[in-house]
Amino acid sequence: MRRNPSRVLVATFIVLAGVVLPVFGLFAEGVAGADTPSTNFYLDLGGSGSVGVQPTLADPRGARTNQGYSNDLVAYEAARGVTLQLTELGCPGETTATMIDGNDHCYPVYDSQFSEALTFLRSHHGDSGIVTIDLGFNDIHHCFHHGAVNETCVKTQIDAMRQLLPTILTGLKNVSGPGVTFVGLGHYDPFLADALNGPAGQLFAQATAAAIDSLNATLHSVYTSAGVAMATVGAAFESRNVARVNMAGKGMVPENVANACELTWMCQAPPFGPNLHPNDAGYAMIATAIESALKAPW
Repeated sequence: MRRNPSRVLVATFIVLAGVVLPVFGLFAEGVAGADTPSTNFYLDLGGSGSVGVQPTLADPRGARTNQGYSNDLVAYEAARGVTLQLTELGCPGETTATMIDGNDHCYPVYDSQFSEALTFLRSHHGDSGIVTIDLGFNDIHHCFHHGAVNETCVKTQIDAMRQLLPTILTGLKNVSGPGVTFVGLGHYDPFLADALNGPAGQLFAQATAAAIDSLNATLHSVYTSAGVAMATVGAAFESRNVARVNMAGKGMVPENVANACELTWMCQAPPFGPNLHPNDAGYAMIATAIESALKAPW
């Protein structure tokens, strides 16, 4: 069944009403019946998606917004009586390497998102909170170029990420207190939308889908080994659902292709598209995936 983008936020909120309550068990005071709402931190780490980047009137290429998945998660928890104090350290374009070394778009060479996160967690060692980690996509993004996927590049980058991400997770967990819950994010494939651009676009979409599948499999392995739950964002976007559906103006297309259009800016006309970032509905869908991971057993 096709989902109307304007209804996704509402539908997501209704679903969360049934699943978010178990999340309260992660926090000491955020249980039903508490006299006052509990306050916990939410440390949001990663690349552009972690800071809600979307094309805007002021910057059609993409700018940080307060309409990302972190903002949705804060709003959902607030409605349930749990106040999350949000701190966003994410940086557009961040890879696992620049996360550690800095010298990116946000942190100078003598600083890094990783070191800032360590400082934050040390200073909140006695507090309860959530940490989300949104890395991996930028490690392989540059391997997609001019409608082709460099498979050797993808493999090399994923192998490097497999070595670096455990260092990040171990460092963060070593300085965190016992009340901190970590969630790693998997990734959707925005380039599935290219399947609408004829045979060449379909081949490119197939190649990117294989690369994103490999990325997500590696992320799942690393997060599981580190004892970190993973939000299956690709599943939330139904990235493997190839059932044919009717898409307005396009006819019958695979569900995953339609979703890539409906949940991102990939199929929007210039100047706002094509843009690989989620729209409001897409970010809400990612927040739903995070909620599901938060209540997953460890």
